[in-house]
Amino acid sequence: MSRLGRFEDYRFIGVRDTMVVYDCDDEEQFEELSERVDQEQLVERKLIQSFAPDTVDEARNRGFWT
Repeated sequence: MSRLGRFEDYRFIGVRDTMVVYDCDDEEQFEELSERVDQEQLVERKLIQSFAPDTVDEARNRGFWT
């Protein structure tokens, strides 16, 4: 199971500039998210969103899509 630093307790992570939610338990999605986080400095720019409860339904409820 891979998770982003500072977001280790969250499975679903949204990116605010595209409103896409990534499943960190899916290797392909996590790799794509990790690359974007590193290249675009998403954490530093405060473009990362976690959800509580940590579900894809909650992400969709907040306007994110998969």
